[in-house]
Amino acid sequence: MQVLRCGRFRLELDRPRLMAIVNVTPDSFSGDGLNRDLDAAVRRAQAAVDAGADLLDIGGESTRPGSEPVSEQEELDRVIPLVERLAGWAVPVSVDTFKPAVMRESLRAGASLINDINAFRAPGAIDAVRDSEAALCVMHMQGEPRGMQSDPRYDDVVAEVLEFLHDRVRALADEGVGRDRILLDPGFGFGKTLEHNLALFRALDRFVAQDYPVLVGVSRKSMIAAITGRAVAERVHGSVAAALLAVERGARIVRVHDVAATRDALKVWQAVTDVPA
Repeated sequence: MQVLRCGRFRLELDRPRLMAIVNVTPDSFSGDGLNRDLDAAVRRAQAAVDAGADLLDIGGESTRPGSEPVSEQEELDRVIPLVERLAGWAVPVSVDTFKPAVMRESLRAGASLINDINAFRAPGAIDAVRDSEAALCVMHMQGEPRGMQSDPRYDDVVAEVLEFLHDRVRALADEGVGRDRILLDPGFGFGKTLEHNLALFRALDRFVAQDYPVLVGVSRKSMIAAITGRAVAERVHGSVAAALLAVERGARIVRVHDVAATRDALKVWQAVTDVPA
């Protein structure tokens, strides 16, 4: 059984875990951004935990395709007060950021996981997290959010994403980061067409075979829209189906907006397949 070292937690991955999305941005693609409304964010987090979330993922900067960057100070002002409010809860708090200063301050505030779409490539990013106990989610992205979906191209998307993640894991290992702190995320929707996303999904077993826990985040994304034709608010069913398929293929953590619906689907799957709940 894999166990993820995650700050003060040791997260057992004998069953799939749900990471709930809590956005404190004004411009989340899913329309659920809370724009620094701290009390509303705490209520959202509590509702997610009550619905069965195993982790909370705090985002203070939108990384949807075409998004504009925010300043370091603005992101800190959005994220840190919420991390401070949630850090003592009974679930790990993750912060979704690629800025080293935000990583560092989030860890000081009590974050247990840093979820970096840039795979700790920014100057100073590894230094910011190396000596902590926090788990680190290493994600693949081609390009940067503002233009990543303009014309993504690969010769072999699965091989190239695997090679990238392998290189980034090696960079962390070379700095002394233990393998029990590392998660892999293929980065669905981050510089990928629908065909790229589907190819990665079909090859999830190759990512699982790297012997690091795999996190999958496709909730409400354009991949779901391209398949179903649904608007953002109508993508719950497609998102739940994708999360279930990811778990069947070996993902240990799924990052979701709709915790209760995903939890119900997983409970049925676990009962039928006799997988530990």
